[in-house]
Amino acid sequence: MTEWDNWIGREQVQRDALDTALANRWFATFDLGASAIGMMPQGIHLCLCTPEAPQAALGEDGHPARDNSEASFFPPIPLPRRMWAASDVEFLEPIPIGADIERTSRIASIAEKEGKTGKLGFVDVEHITKADGGIVVREKQTLVYRDAVAGDAPLSPPEPSGASFDSASWDQHQQITPDPRLLFRFSALTFNTHRIHYDMPYARDVERYRGLVVHGPLMASLLLQLAARELGENELKSFSFRAVSPAIADEPLHLAMRKTSEGYELGTFASDGRQCVKASATI
Repeated sequence: MTEWDNWIGREQVQRDALDTALANRWFATFDLGASAIGMMPQGIHLCLCTPEAPQAALGEDGHPARDNSEASFFPPIPLPRRMWAASDVEFLEPIPIGADIERTSRIASIAEKEGKTGKLGFVDVEHITKADGGIVVREKQTLVYRDAVAGDAPLSPPEPSGASFDSASWDQHQQITPDPRLLFRFSALTFNTHRIHYDMPYARDVERYRGLVVHGPLMASLLLQLAARELGENELKSFSFRAVSPAIADEPLHLAMRKTSEGYELGTFASDGRQCVKASATI
């Protein structure tokens, strides 16, 4: 039980349209060719029904501010740092270009814990996304709220060590370097105004990151594209990912995938082998 339990069950319904312009911007962001069959690749749902808070309702970090009002979908947990911690996604049908989108979001659970860095607040949100009236994606998203970091705290993550990522045990491997232009475009696609992704002084001086932070959902999108190249478009039945450690813009990022007895294991890694995202998938 927490003092925020009256938020459990709170729902929010948003509507959107997956029009050709949005589809083309998504393909351009990832240097992909447009769909020849009129269906979008898996991962486009992350760019639909994005936040709609007015400018005046944004907090210092760029996320929508939270309060005790009925209009506040998220509970006002008094921990300032918010991060997308994990998602479990079920893909039911591909989403066609031109579809009318409706997403119903529901607060499923709220928990408070004590971590190594202080208090933590966890909020699980269930999303059901429909395209032209039919359910296409189910997702459970976990958000984590953390204490503010001291102004003299060491920058995170540490500078890369002398080690290197070893791709020998992985079936597929790709190296990319996500730069600030890619981060900016993904922020635009998702209408994400969290300043750690574009405001270097804020990221360094307030949240104490060593550089601009690569979005967790951006890394998840890149892993979904790696899977699509190997397995075919829209072939995944489920996909789960969890943020482990920050990835920094303008630094090499390794994408990897291998088959397991239960499906597929995927991950993103820094140049020295530090894991940034853990993921798994089934077909």
